[in-house]
Amino acid sequence: MSIRHGLLALLEHGPRYGSQLRTEFESRTGSTWPLNVGQVYTTLGRLERDGLVAQNGEDGAGHALYAITDAGRDELRTWFEKPVDRASPARDELSIKLAMAVGAPGVDISEVIQAQRRHTVKAMQDYTRLKAQALTALESGGTHERDDVAWLLVLEQLIFQTEAEARWLDHCESRLIRFSASAPRPAAASEPGPDPGPRPATGSGDGAGDAGAERGGAPVGPGARRTR
Repeated sequence: MSIRHGLLALLEHGPRYGSQLRTEFESRTGSTWPLNVGQVYTTLGRLERDGLVAQNGEDGAGHALYAITDAGRDELRTWFEKPVDRASPARDELSIKLAMAVGAPGVDISEVIQAQRRHTVKAMQDYTRLKAQALTALESGGTHERDDVAWLLVLEQLIFQTEAEARWLDHCESRLIRFSASAPRPAAASEPGPDPGPRPATGSGDGAGDAGAERGGAPVGPGARRTR
């Protein structure tokens, strides 16, 4: 998430101080990505260093105000016009967790999936409830309609994201089941055959042992092929 560009977008509406930017950012996004004042001022310092914002005096309470520069407006226009890059997606903890759980000793990956599915479904229900509240606020015609619309868009993105995650978890479970069914099973150990019993002694007596010795072969025992 680009805090940098988010602050520039807020400053385009006029000079702001740090705490004000933090409040407006969280109001616009429904505190989905909370900021602390330290983050805001650190980002403002970098924007000022890069010539994208400049200090613009103080307000009546002595707060230092920041204003966007022409270079900052150009940067903001470029950000709005350029698609978000998906060629190098951000690291996703859930994807990494499932990838590492495959074949991990002592880990039941189906339980990992089930636990995540329960959490994802609950999150989706929470987002849906918040969406209903946001729609009610919009219908009431409050004074912060712009922030309500922005929050509604964020909520709907979160709902779509959790719905997709739930479908992906179902797919992972089905994939693992198919893989388990098609994986080669280890060969079963062969069962021992019947006990042939004691072999006749060779080189003595007048039985089959002598006959076998005369033929130059082994004595004829159970299961052996007789020669004529």
